[in-house]
Amino acid sequence: MTLTLESIPGSSGYLDLFPDRRMSYFSNMYVLGLTVIAGIGGLLFGYDTGVISGALLYIKDDFEAVNQSSFLQLPGTWRWMLGVSAVPAIIQFVLMLFMPESPRWLFMKSDKEKAILVLSKIYDIARLEDEIDHLSAAAEEELRKKKTVRYLDVFKSKEIRLAFLAGAGLQAFQQFTGINTVMYYSPTIVQMAGFQSNQLALLLSLAVAGTNAVGTIVGIYLIDHFGRKKLALSSLAGVIISLVLLSWAFISGSSASSSGVYGWIAVIGLALYIAFFAPGMGPVPWTLNSEVYPEQYRGICGGMSATVNWISNLIVAQTFLTVAELVGTGATFLILAGIAVLAVVFVILFVPETQGLTFLEVEQMWKERAWGSSLNTESLLEHGNSS
Repeated sequence: MTLTLESIPGSSGYLDLFPDRRMSYFSNMYVLGLTVIAGIGGLLFGYDTGVISGALLYIKDDFEAVNQSSFLQLPGTWRWMLGVSAVPAIIQFVLMLFMPESPRWLFMKSDKEKAILVLSKIYDIARLEDEIDHLSAAAEEELRKKKTVRYLDVFKSKEIRLAFLAGAGLQAFQQFTGINTVMYYSPTIVQMAGFQSNQLALLLSLAVAGTNAVGTIVGIYLIDHFGRKKLALSSLAGVIISLVLLSWAFISGSSASSSGVYGWIAVIGLALYIAFFAPGMGPVPWTLNSEVYPEQYRGICGGMSATVNWISNLIVAQTFLTVAELVGTGATFLILAGIAVLAVVFVILFVPETQGLTFLEVEQMWKERAWGSSLNTESLLEHGNSS
């Protein structure tokens, strides 16, 4: 059969040609089930429970209402607080035993019957046939050129270097624009803003965390309707405005005789920061890293990018309070705003739009970026014409 970019299932061209074959993820119970199973442990409850538990332990000496709560007076409370995150992880482990393998992986292992069974739960009959043909051709091509990819191979190929720069750079900017600083230290930041009531400060910080949760849910909808790059840029624009507002509130509040008004401005800036960050720069780096690499490099580049994210997180978390003591809280937020401006430039120059692209289209896109547009799509279609 002949595969063209416009006829590859899942590509933007394919869906334009056959709009009736576009699937809705929110109405597909099978896909929703997989999403719930994948999210129960690591993405939703496990990580957030650990962060919130650690935050409560960190702030209990500063917040009398927290320190004197009956829950914290129980023997071994901190162990229970940290250990409770194991519960959703155990639930996820059990549920994942019933998850099917990826259809692409099954095709690679020549288990086409199981692959077709999985695909039939996702697509209707019209698109199912196209997906089977595409996976068959893609599996044959991948087996033909399959080789063991090493870490150094990522940096030997110009197109893969560019892809890794986009993915890892976006992960780094996600952290260096200060999101986990805001989440970890939101009670401290609220107190810095001049709120002396411990209960009020705690309630405001919990409201910030709630805004983060709502924003993330909004991002799930926007990311496939607005596009990854546009969503990241609009998110960063709001982050810059919020950080400048925070900086102004702290600088002006420190010099004013009454900091009450500026304290509320700081809290508003904090909430706006989360509201802009959560739908965009929260999910986009992770989504883009699952799409931006040629299939052969997805695993290794995705793992390396995640490492960049956590190292950046560590650096920011360990330096925020130190930098705030040296130059002041307002100046620190201004520095983060400057980093967010650099992030905007980075996204414009190095991050492509991956919405609606197949693995083959992504591979071709990076080849054209690395070696020029003269490298046309003929090489991409050779395997389709030959089959």
